Amino acid sequence: MSAQAGTAIIGGGIVGLCVALGLAARGHEVLVLDGRDGDMRASQGNFGLVWLQGKGAGYAPYARWSFQAVQAWPDFAKRLSGLVDVDLALCQQGGYEFFTDAAEYEAFGHDLHRQANALDDRLSFELLNHADLAARLPGIGQRVVGASFCPLDGHVNPLRLHFALRQACLASGVRITCGASVVSVRPAGAGFALLDETGRQTRASRVVLCAGLGAAHLGPQLGFRAPIRAQRGELMITERVADRLPFLSSTIRQVDEGGFQIGGTKAETDCDTETTTTMVGLAQHAVAVWPRLADLRVLRSWAALRVMTPDGYPIYQRSADHPGAFLVTCHSGVTLAPLHATRLAEWIDGDPAAPDLEAFDERRFALS
Repeated sequence: MSAQAGTAIIGGGIVGLCVALGLAARGHEVLVLDGRDGDMRASQGNFGLVWLQGKGAGYAPYARWSFQAVQAWPDFAKRLSGLVDVDLALCQQGGYEFFTDAAEYEAFGHDLHRQANALDDRLSFELLNHADLAARLPGIGQRVVGASFCPLDGHVNPLRLHFALRQACLASGVRITCGASVVSVRPAGAGFALLDETGRQTRASRVVLCAGLGAAHLGPQLGFRAPIRAQRGELMITERVADRLPFLSSTIRQVDEGGFQIGGTKAETDCDTETTTTMVGLAQHAVAVWPRLADLRVLRSWAALRVMTPDGYPIYQRSADHPGAFLVTCHSGVTLAPLHATRLAEWIDGDPAAPDLEAFDERRFALS
């Protein structure tokens, strides 16, 4: 069996579907080759944050890219709702970073000032001591020494976002092939030949590699270094609660269905998705921040794998060896979704109005 495509996108997660939607909106024929249901999918295990504070404090291009993304989210959500009837549960009413260690709180405050400088002081944030927090959030834990607050931060339901993107792609004429885990991709004639594990072949004029951790294997076949590694994050979900949590943080959020989602761990791993005893630390931190959580039952927990580059920033790369091949990878697919579905498609097309993304070229690792 074989298929033909103008642009083939390898990977049907949030990143791949956003790119597909953007290219379809520009009039391209797009085929998404998605893997198996059992694949390690960051799109189905993430925290769902639309988050700005702290991002790019040490790398101005990423600070600016993230700033544009969070600003674009309201219009992006409206665009999706115009294509499909799915409530993304987007809420951008601001978010907190809580600290129980004074040195970490002070260091993060310095990072926010660096990020603000990178954004020409367009970043609005507050640094709040314990007394400030106690006045604003009665019930905050005594161990919290301080917090930062950014009014642009928010969250969405990531599973609904993934579903909405898939439906929006289909409504826009994108073809999606499931169970198509690509095992090889190579230049062929004026385009590329892709082979999946079932033996099915696809010929495409262009190929965009959005395969997450799978890009580490496929990337070198197209001349990319693709220095990607897995980082495990663990999450837990509590029972549903009628009372609404009066804040959103990067480690504690109340999902739209009512349960609390608690997360925030980082562990280097070789694709191990088993949960560990660090769950205890998650629970202890959550209770230290908001003691009222102590009596809630945990219903389920899981571990998922982040897609990480050496410096943590995205890679947007054109293949120097094989024109028409692109690598797109990042670990902030939810936050960056509006730009991946618009400005990144312009960049792939070589549009003169496209953003300059040279700062995200993977050659920066060789230079450093």
